[in-house]
Amino acid sequence: MSSRPACAIQSALCVMACAAQPAFAQGSVTLYGNVDEAMVYANNQKGNSNVYMRNGNLYASKFGFKGSEPLSTDLKAIFDLQQGFDPGTGAQQSAGLAFNRYAFVGLQDTRAGTLTLGRQYTPYYLLAGTLGPVTYLTGATGAHPGDIDGFDTDIRANSSVTYTSPTISGFRGSVQYGFGGVAGSMKSGSMFSAAIRYDGGPLSIGAGYLRMNNTEYSGGFDPAASASFPHSELNNGYLSARNVQHAAALATYAVGNLLLGVNYSNVVYRPGGHSLFTDTAVFNTYGALASYRISTPFEISGGYSYTRASTANGIHDAARYQQISLRELYHLSKRTTLYTLQAYQHASGQTLGVKGAGDIIDALPIVGDSQNTTPSSTSNQFVAMFGIAISF
Repeated sequence: MSSRPACAIQSALCVMACAAQPAFAQGSVTLYGNVDEAMVYANNQKGNSNVYMRNGNLYASKFGFKGSEPLSTDLKAIFDLQQGFDPGTGAQQSAGLAFNRYAFVGLQDTRAGTLTLGRQYTPYYLLAGTLGPVTYLTGATGAHPGDIDGFDTDIRANSSVTYTSPTISGFRGSVQYGFGGVAGSMKSGSMFSAAIRYDGGPLSIGAGYLRMNNTEYSGGFDPAASASFPHSELNNGYLSARNVQHAAALATYAVGNLLLGVNYSNVVYRPGGHSLFTDTAVFNTYGALASYRISTPFEISGGYSYTRASTANGIHDAARYQQISLRELYHLSKRTTLYTLQAYQHASGQTLGVKGAGDIIDALPIVGDSQNTTPSSTSNQFVAMFGIAISF
């Protein structure tokens, strides 16, 4: 038999085999990320001024892999894996976590919404918090003191399941539950979050709720619990709380090149039998911001926030924090940005130290969330940064 008939027979068999299989659209995988590094000046870090390098100020330094596979006209499978790193040293952002920022898999339907499972950000942050100061002022110097209300990307939920609705007439909502994994007590170590958002023309409004439950852990907030949140001098005395609750409402309004925003948050630390404090502690924060695009490459933003703690646990002069934040951007291209950041914070009053009730200390300023481990030794702190960020 000649080779030509043989090739014809093989071609026919291939066509028949392909025709017998259902037609699936091809999936896709995308590599993405940011590299961000800056020179920083802080006038007071535990009593000393400092000039140093810091990463992830405008955008978090990270890389990730995300992908999808169409399963039908409306339904597709999705996943996203994201790792933070320090370009100054090459180190992982969190040792021992391959994808510390998040890692989830799920299904997305254009009509029914999206269901995801894994380590994820909360609806409180994604739908509400993104309308706040971090988006327009950065988390490093623009987050409310110590990121007390979780408007930055500091709160994540392990072993969580999230449902997010499709957008209907400008509205979308989302709910999330994180499993604590404690045998015999489903509530212990668990978390719950819900949020709703409206986007219509120049106006955006978001409201969110978050509740993080501790376990019977008495050394603070159990690191094995589903959710984690930032620690600083603001809340060190309340880390042994039975649960921590966040509630927030935010709004922005755009007029041409000008965007205005207001935000409010309420953070509650509730004591339990294993807590080192006895009375419920509350932090209320009020904020306002403005962002203006002067020209195609240049934009500026500014904001003010006022945070006040409750008079509880023997404290009669409640801690108060006032912060002014500025951000200037010059876009060299769609992917490359030069930036400068400045922030000043003044603290007054008292709060609890790490020993809890009875350990009353002076409130110390902590600019944004860049100084959580390095508060000022006086009542004032100033931080300035100059950096470059590249997205890919």
